[in-house]
Amino acid sequence: MGAAIFWGSILILIGLALVIKVVFNVDFPVLKILIAFVFIYLGIRILFGSFGLFNFKTGPNEVIFGERYFTPPYEHSEYNVVFGKGVFDFRDIDLSEGTKYVKIGTVFAGSHIKIRRDMPVRINAEAVFAGAELPDGNTAVFGSSTYTSESFNPDSACLDIKVEVVFGGVQVIRE
Repeated sequence: MGAAIFWGSILILIGLALVIKVVFNVDFPVLKILIAFVFIYLGIRILFGSFGLFNFKTGPNEVIFGERYFTPPYEHSEYNVVFGKGVFDFRDIDLSEGTKYVKIGTVFAGSHIKIRRDMPVRINAEAVFAGAELPDGNTAVFGSSTYTSESFNPDSACLDIKVEVVFGGVQVIRE
């Protein structure tokens, strides 16, 4: 209903502008006004979580134009954050069933990853025009960087995180 009202109003305004332009010889920049209204409409639709005919439906493993706080259990192996913020709290994750593999993609967004100091963790961060800040002070801006915790042993269960960030920022925090 919102899109119908908007586009109907735009067509009425264009018609009125053309009538005023022809009858009263008043020069309106009709095309510029139309483009401005379209941008305003798109901005409002994005802010309220939908985009014209398409709604941004996010699943339990993604964030689009919003914020989400993820906590265990992590039932999916891949999480995506696009034009938003994601906080991933791995401090209470259960590693008794074996190594947990998680991939976190961040595009034009920000992600915070929280891990325990004593947790065995391996993080492989790949960044393109972005920043990935790892707990040991290493950063990836354009390329890749790897972090392994002091308690990491390749033969035992651990948390294995792959971080991919493009035009965004990821920060891994040990608590």
